[in-house]
Amino acid sequence: MSGTHHHPLGRRRALAAASGLAAGAFLPRTARAAASPLAPGTAPAPGASYTNPVIWQDFADIDVLRVGDTYYASASTMHYSPGAPVLRSYDLVNWEIAGHAVPVLDFGAKYDLNGARGYVRGIWASSLAYRPSNRTFYWLGQIDFARTYVYTATNAEGPWSRLTTIGTPYYDAGLLVDSDDSLYVAYGNTTISVAQLSPDGRNQVRSQQVFTTPPSVGTLEGSRFYKINGQYYIFLTRPANGQYILKSSSGPFGPYTMRQVLLDLRGPIPGGGVPHQGGLVRTQGGAWYYLAFVDAYPGGRMPALAPVTWTADGWPVVQLVNGAWGTTYPSPAVPAPPRQVTPMTGVDTFDGPALKPRWEWNHNPDATKWSAGGGLTLRTATVTHDLYQARNTLTHRIQGPTSTATAELDHSGMRDGDRAGLALLRDSSAWIGLKRDGGVTRVVMVGGLTMDGNWNTTGTGTELASAPAPGGRIRLRVNADIRPGGPRPGTFSYSTDGTSFTRLGPAFPMGDDWRFFMGYRFALFNHATQALGGAVRVTRFELSTP
Repeated sequence: MSGTHHHPLGRRRALAAASGLAAGAFLPRTARAAASPLAPGTAPAPGASYTNPVIWQDFADIDVLRVGDTYYASASTMHYSPGAPVLRSYDLVNWEIAGHAVPVLDFGAKYDLNGARGYVRGIWASSLAYRPSNRTFYWLGQIDFARTYVYTATNAEGPWSRLTTIGTPYYDAGLLVDSDDSLYVAYGNTTISVAQLSPDGRNQVRSQQVFTTPPSVGTLEGSRFYKINGQYYIFLTRPANGQYILKSSSGPFGPYTMRQVLLDLRGPIPGGGVPHQGGLVRTQGGAWYYLAFVDAYPGGRMPALAPVTWTADGWPVVQLVNGAWGTTYPSPAVPAPPRQVTPMTGVDTFDGPALKPRWEWNHNPDATKWSAGGGLTLRTATVTHDLYQARNTLTHRIQGPTSTATAELDHSGMRDGDRAGLALLRDSSAWIGLKRDGGVTRVVMVGGLTMDGNWNTTGTGTELASAPAPGGRIRLRVNADIRPGGPRPGTFSYSTDGTSFTRLGPAFPMGDDWRFFMGYRFALFNHATQALGGAVRVTRFELSTP
């Protein structure tokens, strides 16, 4: 369970849990507490149920909304690029990655690993909304406590483009598209404010403080902003163990009264934390759900779903199972999906020029040093002994509770001094891969890549095992156990014949501290230690579960 989320980057109270993607949920003008009668064929199969977490991958600070018969969600991605993934579902249970709302982190050189680094900066809790009047999606988030960026798209999968920047940094913002088409933003840490935007969404018209968190509660942040049955609601998290809600009958600027939604609730992942910091969403049939996340390091923060009912006087109540957030619930009653969603596991052969949205680079890539189509070619982009400083490292979330990544590499284009492979990447990392020195290529397992609490490198790695690497092709494999309550092991193996795998090196203990916020990822990399010019080609990547 994660403890109090004091952020390592200063603003200690401000940054808890890199918290809460915000709310612009698409809500009808009138929303009923009880489900209305459903159209024929919308009920799930008798006895159908779902299991939490609904996504056992790292998607934190969730904002969730429905547009027609489709559900969308967004999440934090910190220093990974592209940022702010947009998830899509037809039933709130099965999700796919549709695209990213922030195509590139063009917020300064540090996001290019150019003279500085953006680790644990970048895309924090932000907001995803839909505006029916112009049929446009909006993403809104603040960067580096400096300013707020707004991106728009007519399709959730993109392309997304920047609409504006606003001088006020709306920390942990929630965007509301009101029933009269006005745009409001709820934001702040402990002191909660509401801003009104101009009709075109480009500027702030007005802002005022609307609520001060009582000392007995402590910190509230992670705003989600709703209008339901004529009432205004700001949904807030108490990191990392509670959820509260503010309600106003007098308009978006309050005054607001507060009620506790949950505190210290047992979550659905053994050893994991309290579900919190997410959003409310209403189904087509009028039923309400809360999509939250569960702190479950070393893997990250996993989305969990629970039904919500409303009291007669307009307060939400999470439906519990034996006093806890349920491991299973009856499936939401929604129309049959138009198609199956794309799995977040499986094989990628990099067959087209664009990467699939399951992939995110560690910081912005150098676009001249990679290409896809008939495999993924990674040309060395950085001369360094430090993987944390190397550009064009491509990451993939780990599937829980355990999963295996297997990458097939053609390493015949490596040059002396090059290092390429498959890593378990976080603030403490390890990898299996190839070292080419003096014309000889070996397969190695390296551990001891470490960062301090300010995300500066403190260890560039120690070779713990090696073996000859004959020929030009090899398969590298990493098995990861990301169940919380660790340290959990990552293990490394390789194959030169594509069939039998040989274990290499000791098990790597994956750390479960929360302060890096993002969970461990699988990472494909290729960097030089002597001179640029070498390349590897990844012909196949597979993420599989037992």
